[in-house]
Amino acid sequence: MTAIYPTLDNPIFAVSIQSLQQTLWSLGYQLFVASHEYRPERELDLLRSFVERGVDAVVLVGTDHDDAVFELLEQYMIPYVLTWSLDEANSRPCVGFSYYDATFEMARLVLEYGHTQIAICPGLSYRNERVRARIAATQDALQAAGLKLRPEWIIEQPFTFEGGRQAVIQLLSHPDRPSVLICGTDLQAVGAMAECREQGISVPDDLSITGSDDIELAHLVQPKLTTVHVPTNEIGIRAAHRIVSLIEGNSVSDELPLLSGVVLRDSLKKIEKQ
Repeated sequence: MTAIYPTLDNPIFAVSIQSLQQTLWSLGYQLFVASHEYRPERELDLLRSFVERGVDAVVLVGTDHDDAVFELLEQYMIPYVLTWSLDEANSRPCVGFSYYDATFEMARLVLEYGHTQIAICPGLSYRNERVRARIAATQDALQAAGLKLRPEWIIEQPFTFEGGRQAVIQLLSHPDRPSVLICGTDLQAVGAMAECREQGISVPDDLSITGSDDIELAHLVQPKLTTVHVPTNEIGIRAAHRIVSLIEGNSVSDELPLLSGVVLRDSLKKIEKQ
């Protein structure tokens, strides 16, 4: 069994891989893991190298993959499961949650806290439906409140500490500043908080910052990070059971979306109405 992840450098993927591996072991299967490092063009080459050596099944992250990836899997008749995201057309086996709903809930909380000047650092949208869902959800939440997401405040940066740092640097290059930065991952958010400290910007007094994933670091940093808790362990466990059912030819029902939820901590400040 093979799992191809965007990166092995994010704690949420490490936790999910662990639960995937442990569950597969209990079901009598071994797991091999690879990463394309957010370079979608490498995914097909990785997949081909595994397929040609022989694998029982494949686990992928997200739903946005090159057509050649699915063609290769179908050519070799290899079962697969897409994880983390959901296929809106419900045509492919998926185990995940709604990034749109999770981000919409976060944006709605930010609005309830009185913020109207909102920036986002959602990740890199190329070949990543999860990032596009974050952008769309934020835009829709603001539109429902009679606001617009300013294009210059959509800061696409990698899912890294440095990506968060660069988001703050980019925001500071504009004369107007937002009151809150919604990050696509906790890694970005922590990086943004570090850059704020170096720039003399107080979090959350000068700039509120939120993340997503609820990694362990989120409640260890100061201020503690407001974030989205995602079902990391459950994704790995359910993906393992789903893929084994496909391998063994058992009937499987459509997976219901897993649940996520906002965790409110100190990095989000309430703005009092004047």
